[in-house]
Amino acid sequence: MDVGDREIQKERATPLRDEPPKHPLQSHTAAFPNLPGVYLFKDEHGDVLYVGKARDLKKRTSSYFRSAGPAQVKTRVLLTKASHLEYVVTPTEKDALLLESSLIKKHKPRYNVTLRDDKSYPSLRIDLREPYPRLEVVRRFQRDGALYFGPYPSAHAVRETVKLLHQVFPLRLCRGRKLIPRERPCLNYSLGQCLGACAGKVTQQDYRAMVEEVILFLQGKTDVLQSRLRKRMEDAARALEFEKAASHRDRLRSVLSVLEKQHIVSDRQENRDVIGVYQDEAGTELAVLFVRQGVVIGQRSFDLGDAQGERGELITAFIQQYYEEGRHIPEEILVPESLEAGDLLQDWLGEARRKRVRIRAGHRGERRKLLEMAESNARERAVSRRKWQNRDAVLLGALQRTLKLPKLPQRMACIDISNIQGLHAVGAVVVFADGRPDPRFYRHFRIRGKQEPDDPAMMAEVVERLFGQEPGFLESLDLLVLDGGKGQLNRVYQLLGELGLEGRVPLISLAKEREAEIGQKGRGMYEKVYMPGRKNPVFLNRTPDVLHLLQRLRDEAHRYAISRYKRRHRRNLLTSVLDAIPGIGPARRQSLMESFGSVETLRHATVEEVSRVPGISQDLAESILKALGEDSATGGEDLSSTP
Repeated sequence: MDVGDREIQKERATPLRDEPPKHPLQSHTAAFPNLPGVYLFKDEHGDVLYVGKARDLKKRTSSYFRSAGPAQVKTRVLLTKASHLEYVVTPTEKDALLLESSLIKKHKPRYNVTLRDDKSYPSLRIDLREPYPRLEVVRRFQRDGALYFGPYPSAHAVRETVKLLHQVFPLRLCRGRKLIPRERPCLNYSLGQCLGACAGKVTQQDYRAMVEEVILFLQGKTDVLQSRLRKRMEDAARALEFEKAASHRDRLRSVLSVLEKQHIVSDRQENRDVIGVYQDEAGTELAVLFVRQGVVIGQRSFDLGDAQGERGELITAFIQQYYEEGRHIPEEILVPESLEAGDLLQDWLGEARRKRVRIRAGHRGERRKLLEMAESNARERAVSRRKWQNRDAVLLGALQRTLKLPKLPQRMACIDISNIQGLHAVGAVVVFADGRPDPRFYRHFRIRGKQEPDDPAMMAEVVERLFGQEPGFLESLDLLVLDGGKGQLNRVYQLLGELGLEGRVPLISLAKEREAEIGQKGRGMYEKVYMPGRKNPVFLNRTPDVLHLLQRLRDEAHRYAISRYKRRHRRNLLTSVLDAIPGIGPARRQSLMESFGSVETLRHATVEEVSRVPGISQDLAESILKALGEDSATGGEDLSSTP
């Protein structure tokens, strides 16, 4: 065999390697610096797809194009849509972390972790500077010297906690920082849920002792609390004060009963947040367990969708967004694995908390058990979410068939009007995405064109302003629902024709009307669906699930419209009184509104409390309280309530 034959045979024996084609952006990374910074993937339209930070920009961006090892599906999808790759150099890696967070909030990239559930959870607040402190439910932590406990995973959870605390420790329930004296105590005193401080039924010293017991309970120092209650009970019994001894005994029993129901997971009296992650082909689910004083008080889950990145990157991005200003930061955050930016996150969180914060990966003992519990919660929530998504898809398909819509109504909007005799009218728009509320796209409008009741005209004004201000809003909808009957439908349908938008989006109206027979009274109230070009309405009695979906959409629009109406009504009433006071302009009026919330609360405030409001001097505070006192004496409205 000659040399030529051997080379051919060798070539045939060597397996062919299909070199993957290089991505057009791969050559760009060669010019990137070996410095910390932020990089941005953009599509052909210049929209940001993904924002990332890096300790070394060149090394990090080059890793997206490595051929060795199977690339992540989400990374491949990102690269197929990316047309531009840009970077911003920062002085330090910590600066890159902050810039990344800022850019994510600004651009909301599709492949980044963007938390839809960005609300702050309720917590309990006690201000010991007040002579008679009370329990308040708040949603923001402030550095004001008060004590905060929480957060609680839901409003229901905090309400149940407050209800329990008031049964065991009957602190005052009246609102306002200043205790308003009364001749007779309120009904809560008769029910045993208040000590009657306003009527002098308890000394300030005894009230303070009760406040200390509440704080011990919320801090988890139940051993100390039980010891104190037991000693007070025994002291009262020795002094033959049997009613007081019975009161301490009942509180002690209530505390023991609560402790029996609590799920204690740690002997360490620490506050922890435990992060668990579950990933599959459909997406990523993240769960957070709230552990306070060794007791699990609740959990919260987050659907991260198709966010891009490894598990550690997703957790880092979540921590950046979740622990924003005003949200409780615990002493320790447990994560399933060590984070590359762990030290940076600890420094950042420590500065925000003004105390040390530890981010730890638990590999053994109770920390590992807590992480397993959090991961189990994330997995169960992901499975449950998938089931609901499949159910919603089937339901949307049924709605499409019932109303003969051109495509699946994945994005639906509903418009509602809220007013009383045309006053303070507000139009509200809510959006459902895949059968679920999507508050990011809620809109509201103050009605300008009508001052008298005219729902069809008001609804037409909302539609015209909405589609005029946001042309892309109409294009994103698969169905537009109006809360009303034929009048609303015909008026909006006519408007769409005038705007040249007829047929661009399916339009229906949902009305609850009485079904009547000829010569007889109505047979009852029915939900009717009116459609353009159809004389008779569509009844959905035979498809109750479809009807319930439309009702949920309509009820959410109704709720949102009423909430915006109440806010506008309350603000107008408040400003109408303050505007009559010399020296009060828009800025000072806004400051008073933010500080006191209602004229009734402001009326009962002291000069010192009012003068603490920015822009309000002591002389002006005296003028305000004098004017409000005269308004009250002449029978002025009680503006503390809303319709």
